[in-house]
Order: sequence, then C-alpha cells, then structure tokens
Amino acid sequence: MNRIDYFATTARGLEEILAGELQALGVVEVRPVPGGVHFRGDRTDGYRACLWLRTANRVLQPVATFACASADQLYEGVRNCPWEGFLTPGMTLALDASVRDSALTHSRFAALKGKDAIVDRLRDLRGWRPDIDPAAPDLPVNLHIHKNRCTVSLDLAGDGLHRRGYRLERTVAPLRETLAAGLLLLSGWDGTTPFVDPMCGSGTLPIEAALIATRTAPGLGRGFAFQKWPGFDAGGWQALRDEAHRLRRPAAAPIIGADRDPRALAAARDNAARQPAAGGIRWERSDFARFEPPAGPGTLLCNPPYGERLKDDGALELLYRSIGDTLKQRWTGWTAWLLTGNLEAAKRIGLKATRRVPLWNGPLECRLLKYELY
Repeated sequence: MNRIDYFATTARGLEEILAGELQALGVVEVRPVPGGVHFRGDRTDGYRACLWLRTANRVLQPVATFACASADQLYEGVRNCPWEGFLTPGMTLALDASVRDSALTHSRFAALKGKDAIVDRLRDLRGWRPDIDPAAPDLPVNLHIHKNRCTVSLDLAGDGLHRRGYRLERTVAPLRETLAAGLLLLSGWDGTTPFVDPMCGSGTLPIEAALIATRTAPGLGRGFAFQKWPGFDAGGWQALRDEAHRLRRPAAAPIIGADRDPRALAAARDNAARQPAAGGIRWERSDFARFEPPAGPGTLLCNPPYGERLKDDGALELLYRSIGDTLKQRWTGWTAWLLTGNLEAAKRIGLKATRRVPLWNGPLECRLLKYELY
C-alpha cells in the first residue's frame, strides 16, 4: 500500500509526547519538530491517528510544497494540485491559512486566493464549482506559509481533535482537551493509582484521565472529515472502531474532580454525562484546603489561576501560598503537578519542584511543576 506523509500538530512542549503516542500506535517513521510530528504510514494509519491521538490538535496530509513569495505564486501553486482527485461534485470545501515571516502577510487573503485557485481549476477541467462551507466542509484544506514557502495540506479531522464531543459546558479559560491529556501523559499517571484534580473547573482533566484509565480512544464519540472523501475505506474504519471498543476496560483506581464553585461542578457533571468513560468519576464540592484525599500514593494535577483575571495580586499570592500549605499538610505520599503561567506566584508554594516542564497554553508560556510530597 502507498505510504503517505502526515503531519500532526500539537501544543509547543508536547512534541515528544505526541511522537511517543504515534510510536505506541505502531508508526515507525516518526520525526518530531517544533509544533508537531511528521510521520509516514498508510491510509489506515491516518485514520488510526485521528481516532487515538490524545495530544494532537490536527492530523494533516501535505499534498504540495512550493515557493510562495507573491499572490501569483500562491495561486499557481495551489491551482497545480490535483483537486479533481480530492473533490467530487456535491462536496463542500473550506480553506484556512497561517502566514508567518513571509512576503504575504494576511492569512485571510491567502485563504481566499487559495480558494479561487481550487475553484478555477475544477471549473476549467470539470465544468463545476464546489460550494464553500466554512462551518463543516467535506474537504478542509490548510495553507501554511512560512518564510515564503507554502505547504498545502488536507485536514483529516475537520474540527480540531480537541473536540472530543463531551465538552459543551465551559468555565472561564478551560484547558484544551489535548493539552489536558498531554499533562496527564507527562505526569506518567497510568490509571492504576488514584487521581485528583482539586480545582477541576468544567472537568476536563478528570474526564481526560477517565479516557486514559479506561483505554478509551478519544475520537470514538465523533466523526471526521476523511469519512466523506473519495476512496474512504469504510470497512477499514469500522474495523478500527470495533477494535477500539474491544480495548476498553474499567478504571482501576478512583478519579476525583473537586471544585468549590457549584456552577463549575454542574458544568463538569454535564460534560461527563456526554462521555461514557467518565461515568465512574467522583465529583465533590470542596475547597482545596479542606479536601480529604484518598490514601496515597496517587497523582494530583491541577491548573490554578495565573492571575490574568484576578485584579488583586495579593489574592493570587495568598492562593498559591495556600496551595503549598495544603500540599504539605494533607497530601503526604502523593505526587503533585501544577500547570502555571505565573512563575512569580508559584514561588509562594514554598516547595522545591523536582521537575519543570516548559509548555504553552495557547499564547501563554507556562511551566508544569512537579512536587514529590514525601
């Protein structure tokens, strides 16, 4: 079977974790680079990546790379791609573009120029024009223009892979699902010991923990763009889904989400109700300082506020000092991991981090801090 080049994108700092996920899926040609991982495989490997990858934001299939220092070069390069093999009458299309360090500076202009090139080629060669559907296209196309080179890719998933299908209820600044899964994989938690998020918000970390503990493929609850493409292997896709269902198992240890805000807990419960793997999560309304942890050893992982939305800097310092005091007094025998974008406030924890992992939460540079609570 033909080998296909793919590129899976991820949050900065998670590239090696994503590479490890791909290798665990049996992919042998894996090359991490800043922002993602190149890999090669057959069509089924692309399907499997969309179904199983926990930390990838997108799985892209590059179809062309060319010099792109002008609008005319962009148009000709996109037009020269064999779109008649990717689009059939009745299929819809959408383009998104990212532009960096190039003569072309506007991503929206680049996307419009690329769309014109595809439409013009199909009109001239086949006599029909695809409809544009920016919300739910059958063929999502990505243009990445960097240093006057353009890579044209097909987006296998369509909607970002962080859209697992369960999180409709949100709180302020929730963690993206793929980053939450990355934090769990970085921590080394494997589901055999208790897990607690004492500041769970809308529940993303406990729900992602439940997906890992039950060996549930994160893409089982959603559909993907590639299912609408010419040549889609429906039988192979169904076999992958059947295998994923067979691999599921019960969680082996408690998974607990706690928060002092009743609205956050209500959102977390609603989100968990949409994910069958999350049925065993225990939700508790509790302030972190008063929460009674189960017997250790176990893993605590949380994403406390960074201060962007707290006007009183003193309140943030008090919060982090309280976190440190609580960890020392109540969590002996546990391993604690905190993701923070405020390293000054994190000094108030008063414990020495045994590991500091640089990560990006959207545009914010953060650190994942590990504390061994002997």
